[in-house]
Order: sequence, then C-alpha cells, then structure tokens
Amino acid sequence: MTTQAALWTFAGASLALAAAAVLAETRRSRRRDVDRVGWMPWTLIQVIAVLAAMAAAALALKL
Repeated sequence: MTTQAALWTFAGASLALAAAAVLAETRRSRRRDVDRVGWMPWTLIQVIAVLAAMAAAALALKL
C-alpha cells in the first residue's frame, strides 16, 4: 500500500468516525430522560475527526 492510499484510507475512516459522532450526538440530544447525561464528548470527537480527515486528504493530494 502506498503512502497516498494509506492517507486516503485514514481520511475515509476519519469521516466515518465523524459521521458516527454526529449520530451519537443526535441520539444523546433526543434522549427521554434528561438526567441521564452522557460522558462522551461527541462534538469534540466530531471536530477532531473532521480536522484529521481534512489534513489527511490535503497530504494525500500533495503527494
């Protein structure tokens, strides 16, 4: 596997993680019991995953 292919794979995996974080945050915000607050920072995970995907895609395009 070339470096460029590995970067594209990482970018795709990061986007998949960001999509999962969006779904998890949506599910958490629509919970029935308001007192059952989650401990996972889904918004932060989403932002970091999108930034990692953008960086990997930019590096893959540069190669």
